[in-house]
Amino acid sequence: MDVVWSGDWVAERLGVALEGDGELRELLGLALRRNPKRAHLLVSNVLGKHVPQKPAVVYGAGYGLGERVRALLGAEEARRAVVLGYAETATGLGHAVADGLRDAPYLHSTRRPVAGVAPAGGFEEAHSHATSHLLLPEDPELLAGGAEASTLVLVDDEFSTGNTVLNTIRALHESHPRERYVIVALVDMRSPADRDRLTAFATEIGARVDLVTRAAGTVSLPDGVLERGQALVAEREAEQASPPGQAEQAARAGRA
Repeated sequence: MDVVWSGDWVAERLGVALEGDGELRELLGLALRRNPKRAHLLVSNVLGKHVPQKPAVVYGAGYGLGERVRALLGAEEARRAVVLGYAETATGLGHAVADGLRDAPYLHSTRRPVAGVAPAGGFEEAHSHATSHLLLPEDPELLAGGAEASTLVLVDDEFSTGNTVLNTIRALHESHPRERYVIVALVDMRSPADRDRLTAFATEIGARVDLVTRAAGTVSLPDGVLERGQALVAEREAEQASPPGQAEQAARAGRA
């Protein structure tokens, strides 16, 4: 019996193709997105945010990534690392990664300013519905840089173009430079050009930038996918707004 992939509905209607290693489709599905910039949404099956999942699977996915970062850095450096997660999707994932490093301090970004708390930094997430992020650590020195600065571990659910993470590193490096960054994500969905851009970026800022992910792949988008997606969203919303039975009657009338 064939297993139905959770991205089939969107893939068939928009012509979007998800290609990658063997685990990729177990980790990701596709959804339709009501967004002026993107027609599709990659939906994680292990994040515990959009689709139901066992808590052990959700926590284990992040904790396992954290253990891999610990092995990469070594136990001593891992204890000194600072973990930064992205709001809102990767807040829980970042906590689990920090646990996998063994008691690393953890901070997630926020889109909401807090009266009386001065931001320690900020960055832009260009493709998001709300683009501006703030960093509001309780300890103002948490993100302090310098020659002896600890490694900064940045956690997101997916690494697509890399723009958000690179914007974050660039903004923090200008005010709090450090020698090493580790990017952590469940999936790496970058194009070859974006992979080359990360290498050039590390050289530009003079720091080591490592990447730890669970799976990798690419998304293939046909021409006109955004317009097709917007039309499909409008069609589905019109159906939902119609009285019961009216959408079916309209469909039958159209076939007459």
